[in-house]
Amino acid sequence: MKILIRNGRVMDPARGFDQQADIAIDGKQIIALGETPAGFVAEREIDAKGCWVLPGLVDLAMRLREPGYEHEGMLQSEMAAAVAGGVTSLVCPPDTDPVLDEQGLVEMLKLRADKLHKARLFPMGALTIGLKGETLTEMAELTESGCVAFGQADVPLSSIQTLQRAMSYANTFGYAVWLRPQDKDLGKGVAASGALATRMGLAGVPVAAETIALHTIFELIRGSQTRVHLCRISSAAGVELVRRAKAEGLNVTADVSINSLLLTETDIGYFDSSARVVPVLRQQRDRDALSAALADGTIDALVSDHTPVDEDEKALPFAESEPGATGVELLLSVAVKWSRDHGVPLNRALQAVTASPVAVLGAALGEQQAQLGLLQAGGVADLCIVDPAAEWTVEPKALLSQGKSTPFGGYELPARVRYTLVDGQIAFERAV
Repeated sequence: MKILIRNGRVMDPARGFDQQADIAIDGKQIIALGETPAGFVAEREIDAKGCWVLPGLVDLAMRLREPGYEHEGMLQSEMAAAVAGGVTSLVCPPDTDPVLDEQGLVEMLKLRADKLHKARLFPMGALTIGLKGETLTEMAELTESGCVAFGQADVPLSSIQTLQRAMSYANTFGYAVWLRPQDKDLGKGVAASGALATRMGLAGVPVAAETIALHTIFELIRGSQTRVHLCRISSAAGVELVRRAKAEGLNVTADVSINSLLLTETDIGYFDSSARVVPVLRQQRDRDALSAALADGTIDALVSDHTPVDEDEKALPFAESEPGATGVELLLSVAVKWSRDHGVPLNRALQAVTASPVAVLGAALGEQQAQLGLLQAGGVADLCIVDPAAEWTVEPKALLSQGKSTPFGGYELPARVRYTLVDGQIAFERAV
């Protein structure tokens, strides 16, 4: 299909490109950015006057809940939610049921996702069989089936020896290991350790749960040189350790969730289970450190940490409720709000959800690495058109995700996606 996007403010954060321009799309490719080629006749024209035209967002943490948790989210509903948020590429963790530890399971998931013609799906393979922390998976086979990295999701490894073996094996073949740094014994609480958790009678998760795990991971990297991505850093002390590791030259990247970037432990309110998330929400000083680290590049990417949860599971008392929150439809708006509220250059905020996540994925994307997260002539036509003047209130029931629980319910957010194109096809169009 030939599509012409006219009069938009085209922004490519990776190249620093920011100017009004037309974009001509033919099939899956952007054939011109600027002047429309002579003789180009569009089958569909989109007037983007007053709007931003951005590369499609890349979300490094989005649970699809399928297979195994269809009561909390279906592949169709969550992929529809992704493109409604401008996300054209996403990474799903391996903690499905069954776990993504076999080639056939990964291939089936990718095939079903491809048939929906929504966002591009990049599965993460399980590091150990069943995420049990005992036997390593067949990483080579999982890579052949499309896995871009290997991790344990939110299941910490009990054996450091197993982690050492896994990292050594992964490094031998150039695979990346993605880890959420949390000690399995210290990380069993439901809120951040501190005065608030004590007053509320909630079991706490100390900062040491993160820092101890980070020290262990960094020591193992020094021995193996493995490329490691740190998922959902949550504390000021954790930020400082990541900063030192990067200064040392360790091959690490990191991300932060939209929850930790804007919220704090006080958002738990009166035992509001919508704020029961993993990692736990911490103090304001932690939030400020995370914001500064994302701004200066110590933390590479911003993620939605989209985890749909069944309403019945959220109706339980806070400590017994299932952790998780819907977030993919909020990712762009939270990035823009963060930029405006904290004086962060808009280019950096947009880069944190486009080009920077692609850089984290790196060589695992193969030829697609030079295409995704960018807007350029000759590039793939993955993009979103955003109305920056749109101010909208988050109404959980109105979200497309099957999971309706979010700590951002009632928040007023800036900027809203009007169109999302994936592979040159309109995957989402918001009714005006």
